[in-house]
Formats: sequence, structure tokens, C-alpha cells
Amino acid sequence: MDETLAAAEAITAGSGSNLAIALRVLPVGRRQDMRIFYAFCRVVDDLADEPGLSKETRRAGLRLWREALTAGTAVSGEPSLAVALREVFARREVSFELACEIVHGCEMDLAGVRYRTWDELRQYCYRVASAVGLVSARIFGGVGCDRYAEDLGLALQLTNILRDSAEDFSVSGRVYLPLEEMEAFGVKPGEWVTREPRGWADLMRLQANRTRELYSAAVHSLPESQRRGMVAAEIMRAVYGRLFDDMAMDGFRVWERRYRVGRMQKIWLAASVFVGTCLSSSGLSARIRTGL
Repeated sequence: MDETLAAAEAITAGSGSNLAIALRVLPVGRRQDMRIFYAFCRVVDDLADEPGLSKETRRAGLRLWREALTAGTAVSGEPSLAVALREVFARREVSFELACEIVHGCEMDLAGVRYRTWDELRQYCYRVASAVGLVSARIFGGVGCDRYAEDLGLALQLTNILRDSAEDFSVSGRVYLPLEEMEAFGVKPGEWVTREPRGWADLMRLQANRTRELYSAAVHSLPESQRRGMVAAEIMRAVYGRLFDDMAMDGFRVWERRYRVGRMQKIWLAASVFVGTCLSSSGLSARIRTGL
């Protein structure tokens, strides 16, 4: 178990993910469980995306993970991480169905990505992001946070899709923007890789409005009593929200630049969210405002 945890910590630290900073605010036990869960997410995502693997190898690897998650006991040939993950799910009372949804989402990436409508894309985003949020909320100890986790997961994934839209098409021909909406504004797949297509501004306005609504819905659905426990998720919301705002203000010029939030800015955002949440939960911020 110690070796598995060390490997999971190495995967998390080496991923460059915004989650690595957010997890630092968690108590040790929950932080370790989240690192094991994140390592699982990273491994199955790599099975879908890592270059150099045949489609048969990818499918077999994901199928083995589903078997390991549903069998309830060790499966021949399963990764050592599966044992640790089952223990985390049992300890935090997480349904394995959520992990299987994540695996299913990764399998969808193997099918040659094109989504006709927002409803189809939403299902994909639920599997690869909202399901991750639902598991994370349970590991964090959240109660009554399912709507928050679902909406925030959708908002984060849409932010990723907008940021990576040029790279996704260039590398693998994937188009996550709904084809029906692209056609409505006269935008053809991949046009945005080298230049701004006609209709891009209108298409992005639609995507941006949808993403903003999901961020707003997440904010309003988080119970006040759960804000302290969900501070890691709130840090993720702050970092991705800043990334989204930067892209929106710049017109989503993905053919010119790769948008990112710098490390020092991430740390500043994380510290601001953490301190603000602690003050709010202690009631100190209200006493400061009223002069008491």
C-alpha cells in the first residue's frame, strides 16, 4: 500500500494538474485518498489518449479496469492501484458505478469524437468530469453536494474543451464542440486551428454563456454548511474560472495561443479561497464587516 500511495503521489505531482495545488488544503487522510483516486483517473485517461498504444490495447486496459471495479475482489492481471482504489471507495462509501462511468467516458474517446448536440456532449462531460466531481465530493466528506459536483464538473470540462479545441483537432481529429451548433454559425471542424473562422465569435458566445451558467449554478447549489469541506473544489472553481475568464476576454483565440494560469497565480487563488472560506465558516468575516 505504501508503494501504491507513493506512486499515486508521484502521478499527481507530475501531472501538472490544477488539482495538485487544491489537494494541499485537505486533511492528510482525505488528501491521500484523493491522490489514489486521481491516479486512477490519470491512468484510465492515458489509456484513451497516450500515443503509441493500439486501440485493442486501450480497450483491453479499460475493460480490465471495469472488471476490477465491479468484481468486488481481485481480478487476474489488474493494476496494483485497483486494490488501493477499492479500499478508498469502501472507506468513503463511494459507488463503483461512478468509477465505471469514468471508464465509459474514456472509452467514448476511442470512438472518434464527434457530438451532434449539447445533450450528447453533456453525457460525455458527465462521465469524464461530473462523475469525478461526485466521487471527489464524497472523499472530501461533502453532504448534499451532488448538484454542485455535477454542475461544476460540467463547467470545468467545458473550460478544458474550449482551451484544448485546437490541440484536440490537430493531434487526434477530435471535435468536442456540438456539430449542430457549429453548423448553425457556419463553422467547420478544425477551421480554428490556424485562423479565426467566420462565425467563431457567435459560436464562442454560445459556449461561454453555457459555461458561465454552469459555474453560476454550481456556486448557488453548494450548501453554506459544506463550503469548508469543499474548499479544494472551490479552489478548482477559482482557478478554472480565471482560465475561462482569460479566454473569454481574449475572444478564445486558440489558434494563436495556449491559455494557462501561471503557478504563482494558482497559488494566490488557492490561498485566497482557503482564507476566505475559513473566515466565512468561522463567522469572522461577518464580524469584521459589522465592526464587532
